[in-house]
Amino acid sequence: MKKVFIDGSEGTTGLRIFERFEGRDDIELLKIPSESRKDLEEIRKYINASDITFLCLPDAAAREAVAMVENDNVVLIDTSTAHRTQEGWAYGYPELSKAHREAIRHSKRIAVPGCYATGFITIVYPLVAGGILPKDYPVSAFAMSGYSGAGKKTIAVYEADERDKELDAPREYALTQNHKHLKEMQQITGLGRTPLFSPIICDYYSGMLLTTPFYADMLTGSPTPEKVHAFLQEYYAGERFVRVMPFGKEADYNGFLAGNACSGWDGIEIYVTGNADRILVSTRFDNLGKGASGAAVQCLNILLGCEEDKGLVL
Repeated sequence: MKKVFIDGSEGTTGLRIFERFEGRDDIELLKIPSESRKDLEEIRKYINASDITFLCLPDAAAREAVAMVENDNVVLIDTSTAHRTQEGWAYGYPELSKAHREAIRHSKRIAVPGCYATGFITIVYPLVAGGILPKDYPVSAFAMSGYSGAGKKTIAVYEADERDKELDAPREYALTQNHKHLKEMQQITGLGRTPLFSPIICDYYSGMLLTTPFYADMLTGSPTPEKVHAFLQEYYAGERFVRVMPFGKEADYNGFLAGNACSGWDGIEIYVTGNADRILVSTRFDNLGKGASGAAVQCLNILLGCEEDKGLVL
């Protein structure tokens, strides 16, 4: 039985990871007393007593926690931004390639993808790898997310009895084009230039929808939406967590895609829409599921050699 410690267990991601361990008999959770959760020496003891530690912390605290590791056998699974593009850390998205899955299986340092980055990379990585999307294409994306993705303070603001009326409407942010996920979105996919990215926070708890638009004649071979759909369907064939939805499925929703439809689910959906000139590829998932804690637990399951969906909702 593996000993698991969650550093940051009272945060949004940490709590969701904890919930996913209910009923599991293959791990022993090391629970730090609430009054000691900010005591660095106590945290050090728990990290080094564990087989696997989840870091559900702000970036600076995650880096500090890594420096506390004295036991060479401890595996770290970091949900922060701190190590996603750092050499020596496996990128925790196993569906991207066999090499990604094997790196997770054998690594002692695993960085869980960011939520927006998950939606973006699910689309762009295979298109670049398959030669359909040129690396110098000026890629753009827009996305909407439930407010839970912004953390406990923002959740409290949105759920307050009295709040600003602006919170009733979707709000675009990261207007300086410096969103913290951009580095990972570019580096993991191999794009030659930083994507244009417009995230939008909305008045619902969880769920995310991200869309990338493409001009067909700027893609290799000028593919139709149907051909892009067929390529992605083949690329992710056999993957339980990534579902390429049937072509035209959006018609079942009267041509709408709702951002909160996958709340509480740990997989990710892909939709290909558009026309012969302009193609849209969209991903829909839970920012707290495949976009955070669900992905972290999937990485743990790969490490343990059990079913990847153990304790998860698919």
